[in-house]
Amino acid sequence: MKPDRIVIGSNSERALAIMKRVYEPFMTPIMVTDVNSAELIKHAANSFLALKISYINALSAICEASGADVEKVADGIGADKRIGRSFLNAGLGYGGSCFPKDIAAFISISEQIGEPFHLLREVQRINQHQRERFLKRVRDTLWVLKEKRIAVWGLTFKPDTDDVRNSVAVDLVNDLIREGAHVTAYDPKGNQKVQEFNLCPGVHLASSALEAVQDAETLVLATEWPDFAAVDLAEIRRRMHTPIVFDGRNLFDPDTMRDLGFQYYRIGHPPTKANSSGLSNGNPVGIPITLESGTTPVQDSSNRPRPPYLVKPSVR
Repeated sequence: MKPDRIVIGSNSERALAIMKRVYEPFMTPIMVTDVNSAELIKHAANSFLALKISYINALSAICEASGADVEKVADGIGADKRIGRSFLNAGLGYGGSCFPKDIAAFISISEQIGEPFHLLREVQRINQHQRERFLKRVRDTLWVLKEKRIAVWGLTFKPDTDDVRNSVAVDLVNDLIREGAHVTAYDPKGNQKVQEFNLCPGVHLASSALEAVQDAETLVLATEWPDFAAVDLAEIRRRMHTPIVFDGRNLFDPDTMRDLGFQYYRIGHPPTKANSSGLSNGNPVGIPITLESGTTPVQDSSNRPRPPYLVKPSVR
């Protein structure tokens, strides 16, 4: 542990002396305040970081609509030392055991003392909306989610942990299942906890990332584990039924995904269309479809038109 500072809130000189001795080995600046100030420092620090996450996620929607690149925008504003680049990574939103709890506590405290913190209510709303917006993008692309075979990589709220508390990835899996999708998920450390606490009823837990994508019609990346960045994407492409990827953490390189034939969706970017080699069962993926006059899109068992990537293109 290498904290930037240690905050001790105390109204007792004896207790303060003891706490200073406890934290002395950290060789870190120690700030001494009253108890109320120390408590607010904790809540304010975490809620400010959550605010930065919600800010860049709200900005990602504008980038998608305008054709801008959210990562370049984040680099540009983050280069300002007054702002900084940390916590400006667009994604599915924050989760875990700290941010949601501290924001809720801060809102409650502010309301109890008669000074409602309306800004933090908006931070919560944006965070919830980001997952809903991502799910809508998946739904709109696949047309319907019912009976779709969807692979999800990631269940923990962040990489390098087995913590699945308040995980956006877990919430997303449950959203997909509620809409009738057949979800196969894999997480390097989170599988056991999800199974132990039955956090995703109806999910099939795979033993590897490769197993999860077998015959999948879509891959959703929900947690940015380094393991996923190292996976052989060409093998992923061969195993998937339809090479469509929704990257909720902007982990993959869009040029690589395009060249391998994926239709690739990132947060805060327009979709990356597959090149001409991106074929799935004879149907181009990501290639604009033009139907000749009088031609009807392929129908499924529900007698409704299938999404564009499953429609046979006209021959010119």
